[in-house]
Amino acid sequence: MTIQEAIEARHSVRAYKDQPLSEETVKVLEDEIVTLNNEGQLHIQLICNEPKAFQGTMAKYGKFRNANNYLVMAGKKADDLDERIGYYGEHLVLLAQTLGLNTCWVGLSYSKVPGTYELGKDEKIACYIAIGYGETQGVGHKIKTVEQVSNASDITPSWFKKGVEAALLAPTAVNQQKFSFEYVGISNNHHQVRAKKGFSMIGYTQMDLGIAKYHFEIGAGKDKFEWV
Repeated sequence: MTIQEAIEARHSVRAYKDQPLSEETVKVLEDEIVTLNNEGQLHIQLICNEPKAFQGTMAKYGKFRNANNYLVMAGKKADDLDERIGYYGEHLVLLAQTLGLNTCWVGLSYSKVPGTYELGKDEKIACYIAIGYGETQGVGHKIKTVEQVSNASDITPSWFKKGVEAALLAPTAVNQQKFSFEYVGISNNHHQVRAKKGFSMIGYTQMDLGIAKYHFEIGAGKDKFEWV
C-alpha cells in the first residue's frame, strides 16, 4: 500500500483484535519514531501491551476495546507544538496503515498511566494515538467540498486541488475540518500556499491543521510549493 492509498483507506478504529504487534512492525515504527522525534523536536513514545490507558471512565466513553498499544504524543511546550504533533503523528498513522494496522487519534478519552512514558523538562502530552489490528477497517464520514476549504479554481495549478482533496481525507476532531488552503501565487519562482486553522469551541484546530498539511503535501507533492 502506498501512502496515497493509505490516505484513502484509513479511517478511525476504536475496537481492536486482542493481538500484539509483531516484532518486525514494532521495529519499523520505533525506527521511524526516532527519525521523527529528531526532525520534529518531539518526544513520541510507542507503548505496547498496556491495557490500562483505555480502560478508565473517559476511555469507556470513547468506546475503545482491546486498545493495548498506543503512541504517546509529547514534546516541549511551544506555540507550535500541537501543529507539529499533528504533522508528524499523521506520518506515523499513515505508516501504520501501510503496515496493515489501524489507528485512532485520541484527544481526551484516555488515562495517563504512571510509569508507561517519560517526560522531560517542560514537556507535555498533547494526545494519544491508539494503534493495533482493527476488528474492522472503520467507516468514512461526510466531508466538505474543495470549494468550501480553498480557493481552488480553473486557474490554480492542478496539484493544488489534489493537495486539498488529500487534506479533506485527513482526520480532524469530531470531523470538524476547520482548516483552509489558499493558493497565493508565485514568488521567486516558487509556488506559495497558505494554510489556516479556523475557530472551534471543541479545540484541536492547530493539531488538525498539522494533520491536514501533511496530507496536502502528499497529495500535491512536497516539491511543488512552499508554505507561507
